[in-house]
This record gives sequence, structure tokens and C-alpha cells, in this order.
Amino acid sequence: MKECGTPVGKTDAQAIPNLTSTKQKPQTSYVDSLPDAIQTESPETFATYAVEVLNREGRGAGLSNEVKIPLLPTLPPPTDFQAQVTSQGIVLHWRAFMEPVSQTEPHYVYRVYRSAVGTSERLLVGEVSLTQEQNYSLTDTTFEWQKTYNYRGETVTVMEEPNHPTIQVEGDDTPEVRVFADDVFPPAVPSGLQAVFSGQGQKPFIDLIWAPVTDPDLAGYNVYRHELGSSAVKVNSELVHTPSYRDAAVESGKQYIYSVCSVDQRGNESARSEEANESVP
Repeated sequence: MKECGTPVGKTDAQAIPNLTSTKQKPQTSYVDSLPDAIQTESPETFATYAVEVLNREGRGAGLSNEVKIPLLPTLPPPTDFQAQVTSQGIVLHWRAFMEPVSQTEPHYVYRVYRSAVGTSERLLVGEVSLTQEQNYSLTDTTFEWQKTYNYRGETVTVMEEPNHPTIQVEGDDTPEVRVFADDVFPPAVPSGLQAVFSGQGQKPFIDLIWAPVTDPDLAGYNVYRHELGSSAVKVNSELVHTPSYRDAAVESGKQYIYSVCSVDQRGNESARSEEANESVP
């Protein structure tokens, strides 16, 4: 473009701030609604825009820099966009719009973005290709527990052709969904508990061992003991940090029954393991 022909629109002049007292530059915007007739599916077709500033007499100093926008169609955002906190992560659910989707170029993907409340940073959680299915889901495992997040989804048009750079056009966002990542989920239950008596020639004790729990937020274990006909009581005063425990508070002629549970960093305690018993001669 060397000069403007018929403009697509105009915006009113705005008061210019005192640039010597602020670092903020004056800004304005304009939304151009394109007729359906000029939208195509060709990656070589663009709309080119430039801005010209006019004085009161309608004269301008020339065009601004040009920007090119690919004229690819966009699709509506997902519907019924929801978030659910689970022990595996924050699961995002949504439904596709009801229109049929062509399997030829361009193709479409759903993208989900996350931002922590109080920040402006928007992070891409992941994307899912749009198919003929109606229901979709994506699990976010990169968040931090005990924080609040906002999630949005959108449909992205993607055009890939030989000898052309990939073109991606984002559609409208879904309404924002806010989630508090409250960790109320206990870690895995310990397994493989074994109890072995030792003590010949020394004070008797019972050694316990079990398979370690691999949850990343594991804080430790609690050990429970009881005798036949009595309720289980925790025997450790502090969390046990290894998958083993020595119980030296045992008496001859008694049988003890043990179970173990795991505890995470937020104090959530798992169910108790299968029991193991051992007798003290």
C-alpha cells in the first residue's frame, strides 16, 4: 500500500497524555468485522492494514507500518468448559460445537491456558486436536497445590502447507473458570508389610518393613499396632521417614498386629495397609 483508498473505519481522536510525565504511550483500537465473502481457506490470502492520522483539515502525514492478518476461518470456542480438582491433577472438560468439522486443511486444535490469580502471565497447559468427537478433556499436572487459578479454552485454526510457514489463528476464549487447587487427596496406601521378631540374648523387638510409597509429596509414615480384641494405636511419636520401623516396646508371650499408613506434606493420611502379625516368645 502506498496510500489509503476507502478506509474500513475511523476512530475518534483521544487526548494525548503529557509524555514528559509518564512512560505510558497513548493507545487506541479498532475492530474490523469482515464480511463472510472475503474469508478464505488459502494461506496466501491476507488482509493488510495500516493507520493514517488525520488533522482537522483531513490531511495526514502518510501511512503507518503495515500488518498482515491471514484470512482463515475461526470456530466458536468450546462449550460447557469446566474444571475439576482430582488427585491426578486439574481435569478440564468441554464439549465441541455442534457443526461438522472438515478433515482437510485447515485443521483445528483446542488449547487450554492457565493463569494464577493476581498475575497476568498466561501459560499454555496443552492442546487437543479437534475430531468428530463431542467430548474432550485435558489434565493439568504442572500447577501448585493450595493456589487459585483461572482457566480458559479456545479453538485455534492451523494451516500447514509445503513451502509456507505454519499459520495459526486463535478464536474467541471460553468464559473464565476459577479453581482453588485444594489438596485433600491422601497418598497411596503402603503395601507389602512384613513383621519379624528378633531378640534372642537381648531385649526383644519386632522389625517392620514395607514397600516405599512413591508419591512426590510424601512426608512419611505412621505405624499402628494392636492386640487381638483391641483397637489399633499409633506407636510412632513422629513421622517415620523410611519404609521400616523397629518396635522395641513389646512383651514376651504376646502377639502384635501391625498396619502402616502414608502421610503427605499437607497432613493427608492414607488408609491403613493390610495387617501383619508377629508373636514374641
